[in-house]
Parts: sequence; C-alpha cells; structure tokens
Amino acid sequence: MARLDGRANDELRPVRITPDYLDYAEGSALIEMGATRVLCAVSTEERVPPWLQGRGQGWLTAEYAMLHRSTVVRTPREVLGLRGRTQEIRRFIGRSLRAAVDL
Repeated sequence: MARLDGRANDELRPVRITPDYLDYAEGSALIEMGATRVLCAVSTEERVPPWLQGRGQGWLTAEYAMLHRSTVVRTPREVLGLRGRTQEIRRFIGRSLRAAVDL
C-alpha cells in the first residue's frame, strides 16, 4: 500500500525536536513528526504521594490528553472522568518513565 506522502513503507517521517518549548516548565520539548505534534512538559514538586512519605523515594507520574480536533473526528472532552483508553495510556507512560528513572 502506497503512503500518501510518497515515503517507502520502511521510511520514517523526519523528526524535529524543539527543546525548552515552554517558558515556565522545568523542562519541555515539542516533538514533530510530519503532522503529528507531541508537547512534553516537566513539573517538579517537593512532595510524594501519602503512601510514599518517609520512605526516601521519589515519584513520577504522567498525564496524557489529545486536543479536540487532533483527529478527523472530533475527540470529545472527558469531563466526567477519563475514558479507558486515556487512562491506560497515562498508566503506560508513567510506568515506562518510572522504569527508566532511578527514583
């Protein structure tokens, strides 16, 4: 099957990373691959969840959301709680980051 942009099936889209994209985050980057944009931001706090207090460990969590017109069909707001897909993606990102970082 031919790709719309003419790339070969095994050819990746060009990747562009803009570090320090946000002014007020402790760290941030905008990652672009074709029309796909991913905004990554890091915030820090000097506290851990109650169940980790006094253990001498840190904690890392992740948030994930898609903008409402990021797909062909409008993505609805999740005002009554997270849908299963969004919640699972957040868990996956958090677990992946915790596995890569020594807290």
